[in-house]
Amino acid sequence: MTTTASTTTTMAAITQHGYGGIEQLRIDRMPVPTPGPDQVLVRVHAVSPDSGTIHIMAADPKLVRLAFGWSRPRQPVIGLSFAGEVVAVGDRVEGVAVGDRVAGSAPAAFAEYVVAAPQKIARIPDAVSMTDAATLAISGTTALQAVRDAARVQAGQSVLVIGAGGGVGAFLVQLAVAAGARVTGVASAAKADLVRSLGAIDVIDYRTTPGPEGWGRFDVIIDTADGRALHVLRRALTERGTLVIVGADNAGGPLLRGADRQLRAVLQNPWVRHRLAAVVNRENGDDVAVLLDMVARGALRAPIDAVAPLEEALPLIERLQRQQVAGKAVIRLVAEADSSR
Repeated sequence: MTTTASTTTTMAAITQHGYGGIEQLRIDRMPVPTPGPDQVLVRVHAVSPDSGTIHIMAADPKLVRLAFGWSRPRQPVIGLSFAGEVVAVGDRVEGVAVGDRVAGSAPAAFAEYVVAAPQKIARIPDAVSMTDAATLAISGTTALQAVRDAARVQAGQSVLVIGAGGGVGAFLVQLAVAAGARVTGVASAAKADLVRSLGAIDVIDYRTTPGPEGWGRFDVIIDTADGRALHVLRRALTERGTLVIVGADNAGGPLLRGADRQLRAVLQNPWVRHRLAAVVNRENGDDVAVLLDMVARGALRAPIDAVAPLEEALPLIERLQRQQVAGKAVIRLVAEADSSR
């Protein structure tokens, strides 16, 4: 195994000790993980919580417990999306070297060190900061897979993004605009300026225009937040339009939540005139690399609302839980001046 000259045996990490609210999180000291022969060890510079962080923290939907532990999470360190510098490389790893700046996803990412699989990371271009790169691996790639693969957005189409002011939604708007679509966002009035700055031609305030009957007709609807029944949302589609369900915190029952509508979309698709699709993130470094390249070229920006140091991470996660973050939040473990070269 190749390592840097200096190592440490313990690290700071954000840990979860039960299911519930922010009171279940702490900043603890943990052993630095050891990478296997097919893994790399990364010194983490920045991380970015997402809605999945909140769902796991609260065990909502209840199926979270089946995957992560029934009474408490089996993995105490939270988080997935990170950016940092490779400090050790497993014996069988190729194409990644000590000193590489990388971004990607891995379990237990919200710590000073994380073990990652090479296929789930990508090199960060010199023009991209660690702070920006940390936002991409979950929210950004979910949006990319929704626009490119599920919705198949084409130039000239009209696209409605529901939840356009959220972490995934802010990327959805930009990626649909980059594909040549005319984009309308549904968001709160507090997030309208952000959504317009990302390229939306119009923003619908869901509080003053709550129903699809007042939204107009669209070739594509991508829903991250609404929670309405599929047949209701389909009323706002053109004759052969596409509805893509990414998720919705207030949908479904306690067992499935938003996954209920994703499942329904897949089951109903063969039987309706509209095309229905669902998106569940496929973590991979190739999609992270696509987004990093777009950020480096100025074709995409990380829609960051707030950045906090590790010691202020828990209040920031609570803001995200209360849906008070417009776009993305970032927790920085290394000062930005020390994160770029």
